Amino acid sequence: MALERGVDNPQMIFESMNSTGLALSQADLIRNYVLMGQEPKTQARLYEHYWFPMEQLFGEHYANYFDWFVRDYLTLKTGHIPRIDGVYASYKTFLKDTKVPAVVEERLRDLHRYAGYYVRIVLPEANHEADVRLRRAHQDLLELRADTATPFLLEVYADYEDGHLTAEEHEQVVRLIEAYVFRRVVCGIPTNSLNKTFAALGRLVRKPQYLESLYAAFQLKDSYRRFPTDAEFKREFQDRDLYNLRLRNYILDRLENFGRKERVLVDEYTIEHILPQNENLSKAWRDELGPEWRRIQEERLHTIGNLTLTGYNSRLSDKPFAFKKTVEGGFADSPIRLNAGVAKEAQWTEDAIKRRGQTLATKALKIWVAPALTDAQLTPYREPEAAADGEYKLEQFNFLTGEMGDLFHAFQKRVLNLDATVKQEVKKLYIAFKLDTNFVDVIPQKSRLRLSLNLPFEEIRDPRNLCKDVRGLGRWGNGEAEVGLASPADLDDAMHLVRQAYEWQLEN
Repeated sequence: MALERGVDNPQMIFESMNSTGLALSQADLIRNYVLMGQEPKTQARLYEHYWFPMEQLFGEHYANYFDWFVRDYLTLKTGHIPRIDGVYASYKTFLKDTKVPAVVEERLRDLHRYAGYYVRIVLPEANHEADVRLRRAHQDLLELRADTATPFLLEVYADYEDGHLTAEEHEQVVRLIEAYVFRRVVCGIPTNSLNKTFAALGRLVRKPQYLESLYAAFQLKDSYRRFPTDAEFKREFQDRDLYNLRLRNYILDRLENFGRKERVLVDEYTIEHILPQNENLSKAWRDELGPEWRRIQEERLHTIGNLTLTGYNSRLSDKPFAFKKTVEGGFADSPIRLNAGVAKEAQWTEDAIKRRGQTLATKALKIWVAPALTDAQLTPYREPEAAADGEYKLEQFNFLTGEMGDLFHAFQKRVLNLDATVKQEVKKLYIAFKLDTNFVDVIPQKSRLRLSLNLPFEEIRDPRNLCKDVRGLGRWGNGEAEVGLASPADLDDAMHLVRQAYEWQLEN
């Protein structure tokens, strides 16, 4: 069937194919949108010069990766993170629904440029990346599944190509991202805010001081966005269960191959528990560990101090430590560097496990390095400290006296104690408590504090029906829900609702 130019709307026809069972990917919809409506010669040129080369770049990965690439590209360009099933709609908005050939071509040229960076970051194993060290850094980052960092990494790659940082500095940036993500995993810090952290990170980079400004940006983050300190990371690295962490092979790989020129392929070896996992430990092992052998096994079995690599797992099995150390292929006869410290121990006791854990944790600090700028270096990057209440003061609210004043201060204390990053700002008409944005605003009134909760009304868990839906109503403050706080007896109920607004802002 031929389409009649100027009569049929080919884009609407293609979009409607979704409803007839022929599902189009977001990439298909974008391609059709940018090409249709152009003169045939322009269509052919745009496809041959930009779209087809992008398909070639992705190769067999095109169907699985291209939609995600456009999502990360749009996140970088707009600062907003589209839903993966809304990438097409977001790209149309990004184009401002224009079909002007020069504008469409400029946007396609830029998309093609970033597609080249994307495959080097996300598909380094396909040898898109010529720099061996950078390819290895991206591969290690992929092991962490840190895809939330990709929009920022795209920007870094563009800055590298534009000469704002050297190849060595580029690798350092990737390693810094790796260290940030991995330290947070080990320290058990929730990852649900990382997409926003990385989406906004580029705005904190000062290109003439690229690395220093990035170090400062990370070092100045606090609370749930913090870069774990050496003390926190070292403690967790040596004491927590790393064996049951998804990243255990990655951890042992980085520990073994750090500083090695001849790489050990960790996947060809088996993870060995030096102190065996068997709940029914042999008498030899119980004697070696002493009377508290069961506690030691429970507490130290899966910690890094008790984990290593071997090609002789079946031979070593649950055998006594002396056998594991001295048998052919055992710890004393192993090319694996992780076994060097094990072979030096006369007995495998709790102290030996802790000693090795501390040694490996110290090595980990050199692999996953935290920024360590001095206060003097950080000073230019600190935000100027405004007066705590801006140009307005709490004293301007006439109702914040007597019992209402006491009630507000009790509420204020409870809200600020939610987290060290919660800030109070006094506005002309209300008092705001915020993270990046307000989560609750307080409007003082004669006989109560009116609380405006900034989260979707339908998200609220309110079994006592205390909240009022104020969508569409003119109100001071931000939010779709409102609740009154009239006495100290209502504080717990109010905080139950405020905490929900706080957590919603934290997650979204």
